[in-house]
Amino acid sequence: MKYVSEFRDGEIARAVAAEIASVAEPDRHYKVMEVCGGHTHTIYRHGIKDLLPDQVELVHGPGCPVCVLPMGRVDEGISVAERPEVIFTCFGDMMRVPGSKGNLLEMKAEGADVRMVYSPLDALRIARENPDREVVFYAIGFETTAPSTALTLQRARKEGLPNFSVFCNHVTIVPPVRALLDSPDLRLDAFVGPGHVSTVIGCRPYEFMPEDYGKPCVVAGFEPLDLLQSVLMLMRQLEEGRCEVENQYSRIVPWEGNLAALRSMAEVFELRPYFEWRGLGFIAQSALKLSEEYADFDAEKRFSVPGVRVADPKACQCGEVLKGVLKPPECKVFGTACTPERPLGALMVSSEGACAAYYNFGRKSHERVEIGSRN
Repeated sequence: MKYVSEFRDGEIARAVAAEIASVAEPDRHYKVMEVCGGHTHTIYRHGIKDLLPDQVELVHGPGCPVCVLPMGRVDEGISVAERPEVIFTCFGDMMRVPGSKGNLLEMKAEGADVRMVYSPLDALRIARENPDREVVFYAIGFETTAPSTALTLQRARKEGLPNFSVFCNHVTIVPPVRALLDSPDLRLDAFVGPGHVSTVIGCRPYEFMPEDYGKPCVVAGFEPLDLLQSVLMLMRQLEEGRCEVENQYSRIVPWEGNLAALRSMAEVFELRPYFEWRGLGFIAQSALKLSEEYADFDAEKRFSVPGVRVADPKACQCGEVLKGVLKPPECKVFGTACTPERPLGALMVSSEGACAAYYNFGRKSHERVEIGSRN
């Protein structure tokens, strides 16, 4: 297969869905979590949920890096951005994530020098062009984006740029998944593993799922047929009594990961003892900070940040959605007080957020079901 259209063939999709239905036991309910927010968008955008039999339920996981960032870390970023000597750089979806007193876009409107970048290398270029200003890159993301931050820091160190620093919020995927599996609130049968993260870390880190928890995992790509095939692979494992890690996305994901990227990360980062996750609380060794070797580039050490915890708005139920306990439309403010135009929670902001995906692509389908059920 060479082209995107081949991964979106409706006839093949219906055939795979029929095979999933033939494998599913009629009296059993299957609960499958897709960890990655990119998968959530594919599911809603292409109507995959409607192709699956009623016994198979897809549950959204904590795989959107913007969505899992607690409000306290947003506030800390804003406190750095407000400093007059700082040019604060970040990815576009981070600009609208609400903190307790606003977001970065609002701070920019009030005069803060906040600039959207497409890569940490853009922030490095801005630092070169503005030697009299402090340039801070707000680094977020799982292991997917951490290598680009690591390589940028290696280059900054080689060039000896004294006015560049990183406010590091990179997180890792395995600890929150383990926390979910330890949660008594959630019963899951299997996992669709994240494709983007796995291009860096490979498949081996997921082996704890079958070995420690008896849950199969299939690493999946992001096209509709990728996801349907992954669900079928999981259903076959459950039917045959197998429990293992499989790689559906082998055209991109090497089993051992990207070793060069992992080496760069190992040089630049080290694990934090604890990190707070929205909805999941503090999880041990679940995030990265700059290593001592790169401490001079650590914005948290260069600037004074408040370091306080901030509770989410009471009406917002992002935490329950991130844990898969609630579906987006079950949140009390979904689509009313919280919309993509005026988000209360991060899940409605990010392009990988489950609430944004449901609002943009799945809302009408849900409304039809609700109207039908009322008749």
